[in-house]
Amino acid sequence: MSALSSAIEWPEGRRFAFTVFDDPDAQNFATTRLVYSFLADLGLRTTIAAWPLGVSREANSGGETCANPEYRAFLQQLQGTGFEIAFHNAAPHANPRAETIEALDRFEEYFGQNPSSMANHYNEEAIYWGSARLSGWRRKMYNVITRGRNEGRFFGDVEGHRAFWGDICRERIRYCRNFVFSDINTLRMCPWMPYSDPHRPFVRYWFSASEGDMAPRFLQTMRDRNQDRLEEEGGASIMYTHFGHGYVQEGKLNPEFRRVMERMARKNGWFVPASTLLDFLMRTRGATELSDSQRTSLESHWLREKVFRGTS
Repeated sequence: MSALSSAIEWPEGRRFAFTVFDDPDAQNFATTRLVYSFLADLGLRTTIAAWPLGVSREANSGGETCANPEYRAFLQQLQGTGFEIAFHNAAPHANPRAETIEALDRFEEYFGQNPSSMANHYNEEAIYWGSARLSGWRRKMYNVITRGRNEGRFFGDVEGHRAFWGDICRERIRYCRNFVFSDINTLRMCPWMPYSDPHRPFVRYWFSASEGDMAPRFLQTMRDRNQDRLEEEGGASIMYTHFGHGYVQEGKLNPEFRRVMERMARKNGWFVPASTLLDFLMRTRGATELSDSQRTSLESHWLREKVFRGTS
């Protein structure tokens, strides 16, 4: 894909933009406090997704929820210092429509507004997820690659299903994460973001991210030469990760994580949460409504990376 980021004039004379979108899977309160205190001290402001409701049935993932008042208070503190709190579905298990609505109401109560952004958890109410991320022959190919295990599992966009909440998503949430690429320069891989997709109308705008699902992949993407290239290209990086996976060892930060983030923070980057970055792109360039050719390009490139690189 061609890079469209070179002409962007980032705010405050910054040379590029960088942020992290962190999903809460496997993340306990001690890890959250350690990682985010470190990021705050560096002057980085990023996005952490949350589950507003506590666990009420068998969970499919560990991780803190906003049912823990101490954890919730810490998220509110983070929000007050410039971090973004996002939505990761209602709770770490399947949730029917009524519970998703309750979760969004709780989110608004806790954080004073609807979530600006979200990322799907692998619940049945995930929206346009699994094979529904793709169209036409790409969807068929994806089902062959995954042996059909992600076909017919997710129903957030399926009207009439008990988990449907697509209309609520469109009404209350602005941005939803979709494709993840191995390149640190997210904007290079998805030059149209934020974009709308007329084939997936229950999401207002989509954005992409750069691969870093767990510490090893994050550190690979954040290698020194990749950081330097991001700066040289004047690009934008939205790193996807789970800070609950490999970033804290025996109560201490992974030393390589500490090093690469300190190095990044010394650069002349614009370090803002994901929605702030996407709002800026929207204001300065507008949003793209994907054409058929753009959709084919984006989906095909992600599918190739899924096959050969195992991206998320």
